[in-house]
Amino acid sequence: MCGIAGAIWTDDSKRITPGSLHAMTDAIRHRGPDEEGSHFESAPLRNGEDAQIGVAFGHRRLSIIDLSTGQQPMCNEDESVWIVFNGEIYNYQDFYASLEAKGHRFRSKCDTEVILHLYEEEGPDCIAKLNGMFALALWDRKKQTLLLTRDRLGKKPLYYRHEPGRLLFASELKSVLQAPNVPREIEPRALDEYFVYKYVPHPNTIFKGINKLPPGCLAIYRNDCVEIRPYWTPDLNREEILSAKDYSEQLRSLVTSAVQMRLRSDVPLGAFLSGGIDSTIVVGLMSRLMKEPVRTFTIGFPHQKYDETHYAKIVADAYGTIHETLEVKPDALSILPKLVWHYDEPYADSSAIPTWYVCEMTRRKVTVALSGDGGDELFAGYSRYFPVWASDFFDRLPSFVKKSLAATGEALLPSDGEFESRSRRARRFIGRLRKTPFERYLWAMSNFSEDSRADLYSDEFVESLGDSNPGLFLADAFEKCSRRTPVTAASLADMTTYLPCDIMTKTDIASMAHSLECRQPLLDYRVAELAAKMPQNLKYRWGKGKRILTETFADVIPPQLHNRPKMGFAVPLAEWFRNELKDLTRSVLCDDRAKSRSLFRPQAIEKIIVEHQSKRYDYSAQLWALLVLELWFREWIDGPPATVCS
Repeated sequence: MCGIAGAIWTDDSKRITPGSLHAMTDAIRHRGPDEEGSHFESAPLRNGEDAQIGVAFGHRRLSIIDLSTGQQPMCNEDESVWIVFNGEIYNYQDFYASLEAKGHRFRSKCDTEVILHLYEEEGPDCIAKLNGMFALALWDRKKQTLLLTRDRLGKKPLYYRHEPGRLLFASELKSVLQAPNVPREIEPRALDEYFVYKYVPHPNTIFKGINKLPPGCLAIYRNDCVEIRPYWTPDLNREEILSAKDYSEQLRSLVTSAVQMRLRSDVPLGAFLSGGIDSTIVVGLMSRLMKEPVRTFTIGFPHQKYDETHYAKIVADAYGTIHETLEVKPDALSILPKLVWHYDEPYADSSAIPTWYVCEMTRRKVTVALSGDGGDELFAGYSRYFPVWASDFFDRLPSFVKKSLAATGEALLPSDGEFESRSRRARRFIGRLRKTPFERYLWAMSNFSEDSRADLYSDEFVESLGDSNPGLFLADAFEKCSRRTPVTAASLADMTTYLPCDIMTKTDIASMAHSLECRQPLLDYRVAELAAKMPQNLKYRWGKGKRILTETFADVIPPQLHNRPKMGFAVPLAEWFRNELKDLTRSVLCDDRAKSRSLFRPQAIEKIIVEHQSKRYDYSAQLWALLVLELWFREWIDGPPATVCS
């Protein structure tokens, strides 16, 4: 696991010097503390008079496999192809024999060199053969082509900036910002998207002119032009009717294979264990496949509502793992500056806090950890799918019956009370029944609804947005599943939006901040493709998800966990904003510096604070987004260029 950065330029005034490249890689040294490498070259630009094309590749290495060799940047035999690579290819050994038979000579035993030789044989098409998590840059001198690519499900990030005469790329946004003459101009539409989703979705970033490469895509730079195209295009509208037994057998085989592939490591390896279904399956299979006991790690909290240590201990005892539990009292005041620096962009998923703590704890004992990420998206495990499922029944009723039921329900239920009271949730649900399935799901996924954003935004900010429509990101994902049931469409849309942009971002940044490699067996692309084909009734029935997952691995999951309620990886935000964060919130959001940005109506901010602290409504998620954003401005915009945060 590593960090990569670099550039290619045809305008010599935009060259990247060794000092600039070092600044780019030094900003991400937490991703690769073991080694640093670089490569520079220039060559005559084809069809250009005396013009040169320059290339700079930088690399930070976290040594996991082939510790003695495998240094990067790496080249092929004649040094015409160079690569910097971040990630792990789990099936790389499958290609050794065929590549050697074709005359390729290996100088290492690492996956990076396999990619080089595969590219020599097949060009960019070779990427589709790789099974792993990765982001890479590959320079082909003979073709004067730079290839950038990212894994199918977006486990590893890749940022780039293309301007006339130069392209920059890096594993993290902060690395791109270290290059000379990169402006930090806010993209208003990205900010609008942030308030909807709690993150800035690809291909945008918070800064104009800097983009994220979407998952499963290639970017090919040639003649100062960038072409982006997908290399993985699963048909999410395709449903394959097989027996439950056939699907279960395939699922068992693929998940077991995925876990087995991710056990290869030349450094200590362990697993996150929450006691939920997904992490339990991963740990259970690891225990059966490994000769030595699995090392497992769990974070505990003093608030019982957020604590899963009891369930984790059941699993640890069942499999005899070397289990460690750390009880922490999350300290938002101390951790917020670290999160704001490491996440680069405004990022308002508060589960980043416990994820940070479990990564910090785990790295003290191991360098690689397996996790259960992906089960909720692939197998419809989120509680938010229940209203989607319930609404589907409503949609099948005659229109006059639907209209009558909705009006009666709204009239009978009270409109006041705390934000999360049962009556209020029921009223909100009934109010959404007149919407389309997509509109209902967008409303459920929105941190700030369309109406609340209209109340919040200043006139100046609204004018800067133009025809911004942040819902298009989710709408495009829903369109790719338009012939599936609403629950299936919601879960598959989450797989291509929420999973890479929120869950994988959270895990990658938190783990790499502590130089920890995190592997996700359930997100093996073969498992994802199988899950995408499954009919809804195999995954979600009568208000409960992950049916086939729990049934297929019933022998792996301890009986006490089969029907346990789902518990999110959360922190007590609502209490924080009424206690520990009360003074900070007001002092940050209501001071002159925040008001000078002219983004929000001061009275709207005041209303949110007062109504939350008076317990009239739970606005903790909205306050967290506002607080994170303002602290982000102070770190990345107001002050001097951000420096490395330890």
